Amino acid sequence: MTSLFVIIVGCLTVGPVLMLVLGSFSRGIGAFGAFTVEKYIRVYTDPTLPKTLINTVAFTVGSSLFATALALVLAYLNVRTDIPLKGLFHLISITPMMIPHIVFATSWVLLLNPSNGILNLLLREVLGLKRSIFDIYSLGGMIMVEGLLDLPIAYLIIAPAMSSFDAALEEAAWVSGGSKFRALWRITFPILRPAILASLALVIVRSLAAFAVPSVIGMPGRVYVLTTYIYRLISLGFMPDYGRAAAVGVSVLFTSTVLVYVYRRLTARSERYVTISARGYKPAIIGLGRWRYPLSLLTSLLFLVLIVIPVLVLLYVSLIPYVMPPGAKAFSMMTLKHWNYVLRDPLSLRALRNSVFLALVGATLGILLSTFVSYIIVRVKTTGSALLESLAFFSFSFPGLVIGIGFMWFFVRTPLYATIWALLIGYIATYLPYGIRPLTSTFIQISEDLEEASKVAGGGFLYTFRRVVVPLAIPGIVSGWILMASMFLRELSLSAVLSRPGTEVLAVQILRFADDSLWGQVSALGIMMIALSTAMVTLATLIGKRVGKTRK
Repeated sequence: MTSLFVIIVGCLTVGPVLMLVLGSFSRGIGAFGAFTVEKYIRVYTDPTLPKTLINTVAFTVGSSLFATALALVLAYLNVRTDIPLKGLFHLISITPMMIPHIVFATSWVLLLNPSNGILNLLLREVLGLKRSIFDIYSLGGMIMVEGLLDLPIAYLIIAPAMSSFDAALEEAAWVSGGSKFRALWRITFPILRPAILASLALVIVRSLAAFAVPSVIGMPGRVYVLTTYIYRLISLGFMPDYGRAAAVGVSVLFTSTVLVYVYRRLTARSERYVTISARGYKPAIIGLGRWRYPLSLLTSLLFLVLIVIPVLVLLYVSLIPYVMPPGAKAFSMMTLKHWNYVLRDPLSLRALRNSVFLALVGATLGILLSTFVSYIIVRVKTTGSALLESLAFFSFSFPGLVIGIGFMWFFVRTPLYATIWALLIGYIATYLPYGIRPLTSTFIQISEDLEEASKVAGGGFLYTFRRVVVPLAIPGIVSGWILMASMFLRELSLSAVLSRPGTEVLAVQILRFADDSLWGQVSALGIMMIALSTAMVTLATLIGKRVGKTRK
């Protein structure tokens, strides 16, 4: 059985990578056998590439530093201090995942674009200015928005490490006469170094693969990074150049793979920095004094920026005829014309159906595969299971746009090309680790004695797996399904390459509306995406709880 899943997962992960490499040396799409290095020469002698590389480094490193620094502050306040409203920290860490990246980026464009951004228009009216103060179409704007989007990832890495830190080491430094800041700098940060570096590496990987922010914010401002450079190669001009795009993609994929390897090494060696042992541990809470409520206010403001403001902006713009500052005039002109348009638009309705199909069916098939793969990784201690684990997590380093080109070459000579099934397979392959991760943790916690008891009583493998293992793994299955469904519903970068007429998805349709500056339609579809994502997460959670109660 292990060999079968090694073949399946290998085809899903290694297959498109091999095709990406072969495609980068091919003269044209599907023209295998006519190999050339011309594509590499043309790409790496392109005079615009150095500027693109500089922008990419600045964007990825800047986003990573911003997200990690903010996550470090939030984790410290939540875990180590007596700051009020600690429940907001949990919402900050998980709720933004329900807001699709393209929708989040669009909401900031609606607020801060220099021509008719709501906040800019409001400030110009109030202050009597002739020019806008803010310009979101800049490298700084891209870094800010991407950093906010990646904040939950950084927080989920740093917060557990912060909660596992023994405060007695800091207290010893204070007793020795060191200040709290010196103890933080000399004791806390060095011990948290693996978590901090892991956060930096992972956020760089995610921002290197980011397409929503660079396309919605960067391209209008002519600030191009590698993902938008690749996108222009395959979307602009008379003939898409998939060979040159593949040549750039190979370099991006190699860089991303190295960073993921660094991230896994850092997390695997984190036990060297463990400071909690069996001698008893009680986390010390630091009093903030007069800073307690001001810092709580700043945290609440961050909650508004991350969650409330983007949703309210989208809802507001979807109900007004054109972008204008809030006021009596705007409220008197509210209309449902943008909603009527998208609900009657055949392309939008087809995109909605396709996205729901991919989220429901794709996540179900993906979690089914993840369940068997995770079980083999945890229970079968062989060379094959170790290889399976490596293959499964290899796709974690896949930038969607890049691997989409690999899948394009992978499917071009098959009946799957230009069908929704190509998207389905690409989604499952790319987001397989999101299903495996929670299930692996779940299976580790399930004792093998229960399975042995079933086998002794005469139960075969499938019977034991279905009647014993799966019911106990319901929390992990639900968690993995929610993650995969949310990712599938909002997926943009892979879809931008693989979708064809008839297989459009919501994220691609939103991108097309944004390219045409149809902000009302963008906002209406964005609210629909958020509502669908929230509904699926809520429904899956309720089903998981209900099933869990009936199994007890």
